[in-house]
Amino acid sequence: MYSSPHQFEPILLSERQLETVIPLSERIVTTSVKLSAATHATTRATLRELVRQMNSFYSNRIEGQSTHPRNIERALHNDFSDRPDEARLQRIALAHIEAEKELEGLANDDGALRSAFLIDAHRALYERLAPDDRVSDDGEVIVPGQIRTRDVQVGRHVPPTSASLPAFLQRLDQVFGGARGWERVLIHAACTYHRVAWVHPFLDGNGRATRLQSHCALWKLSEGLWSPSRGLARSTEAYYAALHNADSPRRGDLDGRGNLSAQGLLEWVQYFLGVCEDQVTYMSRMLALDGIKQRIEALVIFRSTQDKGMRREAILPLVHIFGLGPVTRSEFAQLTGLRERNARSLLSKLLATGLLVSDTPYGPVRIGLPLDALGMLFPCLYPEAGLPV
Repeated sequence: MYSSPHQFEPILLSERQLETVIPLSERIVTTSVKLSAATHATTRATLRELVRQMNSFYSNRIEGQSTHPRNIERALHNDFSDRPDEARLQRIALAHIEAEKELEGLANDDGALRSAFLIDAHRALYERLAPDDRVSDDGEVIVPGQIRTRDVQVGRHVPPTSASLPAFLQRLDQVFGGARGWERVLIHAACTYHRVAWVHPFLDGNGRATRLQSHCALWKLSEGLWSPSRGLARSTEAYYAALHNADSPRRGDLDGRGNLSAQGLLEWVQYFLGVCEDQVTYMSRMLALDGIKQRIEALVIFRSTQDKGMRREAILPLVHIFGLGPVTRSEFAQLTGLRERNARSLLSKLLATGLLVSDTPYGPVRIGLPLDALGMLFPCLYPEAGLPV
C-alpha cells in the first residue's frame, strides 16, 4: 500500500531529461504565441466556444460517456433528448463546458497546477450535476470537490491510501505550485497530469478533473484555441500505454533514484508534449488566412450549387469578417457589391445557416462556426460532428 509521498518519486524530470524535452516545449510556446495573433479577437472568442464543446466531447469520450456533438449543441440551447440515458450524457457534457468556462476565469495566476485548483475543477464539474447524474459505477453518489475517504483499486493500480492523500497532494504543491516560464509550465503540466492520475484523489471524475486542470494551466498560453484533450482522445491506445508505462516501478539502477520509473515519466512527458505540439500546429495551419480564404470560398461555391439563396458574393465579406472582425449590416452590403435587397437576402441566408451571428436583429454581424460547416472550414478538426446522429 502506498502511504508516503516518497513512493511516487520522481515527480519531475531530472535536469538531463529536461534538456531532451525543452526544445519541444519551446516550439509549442513559439507556435502558440503566434497563433494568438493570427485572427481577430471576436473570431478567437468564437473558436474558443467551439474548443470548449470539443473538450467536453473528447474528455467524456475518454471516459466512455460521450454524446454526439449535435446533441451537445442542442443541450446548449436547452434542447434535451426524451431518452433518459441520452439526456444524462447531454447534461454531463453541458456541465463540463460550463465548468471549463468558470475555471478559465480562475486561471489568472500560477496556481492552476496546485491541488486546490484540481479540487475546484472537480467541484465546478460535479456541482452542476444532480445527484442522479453523478453516480459512480458502483452506485455511490460523488460529492463535488471531496477527496476520497476510502481506499480503492483502479484496474491493476492500487492508489495511495485515503488517509495519506493530503501528504501526496502537499508534495505535488511543493513541486509544481510555482512554475515559471511557459516552457517549464508545459512540462510541469505533463508531470502533474500523470502523478495526479496515479494518486487518484477522488472516488470518481479524476480524469475529467485532471484534464480541466491541464487545460486551464495552459489557458493563458493557448488562449483556449487548442487543448490537449482532443489529441489525448484521438490517440487513446498511445495515451493509456504512456500512462501505464509511467506507473512502472524503477527499472534498475540506471532508471533514476525514485520508487517509480524516471524513464516511464519521461516517455509520458514526451507523449503529452507531442500531443500539444500536434494540436497547436494543426490550429496554426487552419487559421492561416490564405488557407481559410480558400476554404471559405470552396464552402460558399459548393453551397451555392445546392441553394439558390447562397451567392458567391458572400465570400469576400466572410473572409473579411473572419480576419478583421464584425461589420455593420450596411458594411456587409457594401462588401458584397450587391443591390440592397439582394444583400439583405444574402445576409439573412448567412444568419439562418449560422455562418454569421448577431446579438440583435439590427446589430453588427460576426463569424459563426456551425457544426455542418466544420468539415470544409476546418478539415479533421471535429470529424465526429459530421457523422449521423
